[in-house]
Amino acid sequence: MSSLRVDRRSLRVRLLAWLSGTALVVTGITWLLHGMMLKELARDFLGGRLEREAAHAIEQLRRNDRSSATVLESASRGFQIFHHLYVLRIGDDTSASDPSWQTTLQPLVEASEVVLTEVRKADQHLLVYRQAFVLNGERGVLLIGEDFSQVESGLHRLHWWVGGIAAALLVTLATLNLLAVNRGLVPLSRLRDQLGELQSGERDRLSTDVPSELDSLVVQLNHFMDEIDARLQRSRDSAADLSHALKTPLAAVTQVLRGSRPIDETRRQRLVERLDAVHVQLDAELRRSRIAGPYAGRMSELRHDSERLVEMFRSLYPDKRFHLSLHAQRDPRVPIESQDLSEMLGIVLDNAGKWASHEVHCRLCLEECLTILVEDDGPGVSEADLPRLGQRGRRLDERRPGYGLGLSILHQLLSRYSGRIDFAPGLKGGLRVEITVPVGASLP
Repeated sequence: MSSLRVDRRSLRVRLLAWLSGTALVVTGITWLLHGMMLKELARDFLGGRLEREAAHAIEQLRRNDRSSATVLESASRGFQIFHHLYVLRIGDDTSASDPSWQTTLQPLVEASEVVLTEVRKADQHLLVYRQAFVLNGERGVLLIGEDFSQVESGLHRLHWWVGGIAAALLVTLATLNLLAVNRGLVPLSRLRDQLGELQSGERDRLSTDVPSELDSLVVQLNHFMDEIDARLQRSRDSAADLSHALKTPLAAVTQVLRGSRPIDETRRQRLVERLDAVHVQLDAELRRSRIAGPYAGRMSELRHDSERLVEMFRSLYPDKRFHLSLHAQRDPRVPIESQDLSEMLGIVLDNAGKWASHEVHCRLCLEECLTILVEDDGPGVSEADLPRLGQRGRRLDERRPGYGLGLSILHQLLSRYSGRIDFAPGLKGGLRVEITVPVGASLP
């Protein structure tokens, strides 16, 4: 029984169910409409023929001035051959080619309008047309009926023949749907095979030769693979950098601690400086390792995160005034991982807080790009030194604590988001830092 169970999550099953169900509904409705329209067409066709026959009979009465008895005698023979029934009333005289129908049709004789109607009596079914006329100054009514039973029987057989043909077409359509669905799902089967090859190491990227509907999926998967490779490479580079940067100071500290010479104040200060450098190096590499990048699938609340950071720096630099303004034309959520956004804002706000005399202004603008503008009223940087800002390990002024790694980390972070940073003299004499990060559909 388990082998016969239908996997309802299967895309193939869903497509076939929808296509077959739609075809069944359309075919059923078409078949029902065919039956109704076929009967109406036959009724209209026979009604038109009865109308012409009534007009012809009345014209013959006017031309030949034949008595109603003569007309009905001839009509009776015709009824036996052609299954037609005639009821004629001229003045007060009423005659019928089949007297057994005269009582049944009497209400139609008394009617005042030209009608085409169906009349049933027992197993007999007639289509009757009524025509009023004037003959020699007398009002007359002519009813002409045709046996509709045989026509209905033929229509019934035709309708079921059409139903059989429609059922055969439905089976054929379901088979073609199955073939089309199987053919249409071939690219998904290929993609599944490629994912298996990717997992086993037989390929390193997915092929982009796929239907357009899968372009975005394949591109995103390849981006994720690029991200994994980049993170692996960064981890290896960080390990190599740490190994290179820490070996010498740790060896020196170990040598001093193992030596027999006493550690005076000068040597102790040097050891502390070396250990501080190790600490800063470790901190910088940890900060770089926390960079998530644009494909982490995370959003940041711009207002909440920026206000939280500004409040933190207000407590760190209580003698400085931090001003924050946010201009957004839409919901202030950006596709930047929260930790990455905190790094972007934190680095420039921290530098501005260190160098500002009294005030730091931070302005955020969100449109097609996120623009972060930070300006302080400190001593600023000469235009000749602006290009050197952000160079790894480069410090333009030794009067403030630090190792010159913050802006270097910021450059690396912005490169992941295809962003840029510009430095310029501020309007109040300090440094003006402008960060631009694409956050719209153009983000790769």
